[in-house]
Amino acid sequence: MVLEDKMILNGEPDEEEEEEEEEDMVDPLESVREKCEQSEHCVHARERLEACESRVGSRSATTEDCTEELFDFLHARDHCVAHKVFQSVK
Repeated sequence: MVLEDKMILNGEPDEEEEEEEEEDMVDPLESVREKCEQSEHCVHARERLEACESRVGSRSATTEDCTEELFDFLHARDHCVAHKVFQSVK
């Protein structure tokens, strides 16, 4: 039984090794998205989205949703990201 346990463990990396590898990896897309969200156009789109969310949240019965504002924000952010993301990919 002990020999079988050792054989199974020898073929798989330890959990500690897997965690260390995961910590070192940083998704360049996420970092570029964060930078782009700080750009002037994205900040303006986010402000419009947040204003819509607060307006809709303050009403108890409304059919309004913030889909258009959300899409505007995502479009602005993705447009910025599209120009920058491939520069950080090796």
